[in-house]
Formats: sequence, structure tokens, C-alpha cells
Amino acid sequence: MDDPRAELSFRLLACDLDGTLVGDDMTLSPRVRQALARAQARGVQVTLATGRSFPDTLPFARALNISLPLICYQGGLIKHAVNGELFYRATMPRALVLEVIALARVHDWHLVLYLDEALYLEDLRRPSHFYDGFLGGSINLVDDLATVVQKHPQEPDKFVFVAEEQAADRIQAMLTAHFRQMVVVRSHSLFVEGNPLGVNKGTALEWLAGYLNVSQAQVMAIGDQGNDVAMIEWAGLGVAMGGADQVVQAVADWVAPPLSQDGAAVAVERFLIASGL
Repeated sequence: MDDPRAELSFRLLACDLDGTLVGDDMTLSPRVRQALARAQARGVQVTLATGRSFPDTLPFARALNISLPLICYQGGLIKHAVNGELFYRATMPRALVLEVIALARVHDWHLVLYLDEALYLEDLRRPSHFYDGFLGGSINLVDDLATVVQKHPQEPDKFVFVAEEQAADRIQAMLTAHFRQMVVVRSHSLFVEGNPLGVNKGTALEWLAGYLNVSQAQVMAIGDQGNDVAMIEWAGLGVAMGGADQVVQAVADWVAPPLSQDGAAVAVERFLIASGL
């Protein structure tokens, strides 16, 4: 759809990674690379807003010549891509995570715990390349996640349940009904995440815009899953990828073509390049 905001001068672009800039092969297409480079050359500041850890996000940031703070862990971590300066970090209470671990045991759910930029699991239920590609980070197999949580000096950053889509739907519904002390989001058809209360990509993007002295109206955001809704709603121009979850498309100002057609690049070309900013 057409939007009068296309006439605005956008100065900041936040892009989700998985399902938006990269697919299952974790590769940035030439058209996406070129579109983001052209936008940067025109003065648009670009960042990534992802559920991934900072170490796992950094290679993509470097490939795209991004030199801003990166939004990681769904907004639970904001850290500078160049000098590593930490601006914000939110963690989850140990007692809460121990409840989640107990619930996972009862239902035999596959739980991945993010703690101090490393991943902890009690077993591998999928090929190792699945975890490396989708979840990244240093993988630690342990006998008991509860013991790790109790003994580690750092509180957990977040957790992810990995399940087939219908099972993930049930897990999401149960977590949402059972827990009020966390944010439960869908970051992929196979992933249900628990994040610290108050954490989302929208509040993180709002902080970053303020840090960069960019007005809300001059911010554009692109995403495809439920974890992107907050930033798409907050941005002056929110773009959903074609094929995105309906809840994402419902809050977007414009729906791009799907990932297979380089939809993120199409959006950048339309609103940041062809418009002349």
C-alpha cells in the first residue's frame, strides 16, 4: 500500500535478521547487501535488531559495515558493533527460569538457555548445524540446567523452546497463560522465546533513536515475526516481510515481497533510495 510517510526523510533503519535479511542458509543476498550499502551511502544509519546473541550478530554487522549499537536478545542487550561498549542488559530472575526448567521437564520440551552469551542444553534433538545456524553461540551440553542457573554468577539472558510449529503454538499459549513475569514471543515458526519483562525490540529501537538524536518519524523498521511487532509499531515506517505472520502484517505500514524475492531490499530501494530520502 502507498503511505505518505514515504515522503519523509528517514535517517535510521532497523532490520531483523532471520526471515528478513537472511534465510535458512544464513546468507545475505547481493541485492540486500547492495541496497543497504546504498542507503548508508545516502546517510541512513543502519542497525540490526535480532534475538541472536551479540557474538552471533556481529559477523552480519561486519558484513554490512554497520558501526552502530546492535539490538540483540530481542532488545535485552544493546552493545556497540565496533568497540563493544555495553549500553543495556536485562536478565531474567533465577527463580523464574527454574520454574520454566521444571515445566519443560514435565512436558519434555526442548529447552535452550542463553546465559552470558553462551547456550546451554541438556541434549541435542536436532543436527548440530541447526543450532549453529539458527541459534549460534557457544553450545554447552550439561546434565542439569537448573544446576547451571543456580551456580552461574550471571542471571540468564533468555530462553528458547524449539518445537515443530503446532507444538510451538501450544507451548506459546501455555507460557503466556502461566507466566506474567516475562515476555513470551515467537521469533520463528519453530521457536518460542521467554525474555525479561519489559524487553522488546520497540523499546530498544526507541532508545537507539534517542541516542542518535533521530526522531521517531525518521525511523524505519523491517521484520517478519511476532518479536518484531513492537519495533514495527513504534517506527515511523514499519515494514512487514511478505509471508510474515498476520499479526505482523496487521501493524505494518507496508508489506514487502517475501524473503525469496529480497523483500527487505525492495523496501529499502522504495523508501530510502528511490524516494531520494
